Amino acid sequence: MTVTTNPYLFFDGNCEEAFNFYAKLFGGKINAMMPHEGTPAEGGVPPEWKKKIIHACMSIGDQMLMASDAPPAHSQKPQGFSVHVGVDSTAEAERIYSALEKGGKVNMPLAETFWAERFGMVVDRFGTPWMINYPKKM
Repeated sequence: MTVTTNPYLFFDGNCEEAFNFYAKLFGGKINAMMPHEGTPAEGGVPPEWKKKIIHACMSIGDQMLMASDAPPAHSQKPQGFSVHVGVDSTAEAERIYSALEKGGKVNMPLAETFWAERFGMVVDRFGTPWMINYPKKM
């Protein structure tokens, strides 16, 4: 039996913008960006929502990140999780953290901890909570 897990993010109408930002930031490849328009679900969303994303999928290395826009009646603020990003250098941790914190909210400044050369927590401008971690060599 093979089991895989990956984050699936919900946005309040800016999934396409967020995914384009994440693809550039993480060097990811967007494999799918499907709007409601042209799908069987098109009739279930308001007319202004038809171009919003029903499903997006991105490869980041050998990992997968998926997302969609949640129609207004179903949109909720993310809580109870963070997307963890592991990096292999202080410079990479600082680059990613800096990009994610612009227009976002810092929950824990990027700094050295007892387990990491750099660790920080931030909610980006799209509402996604992130943990950036460059671990110490044990």
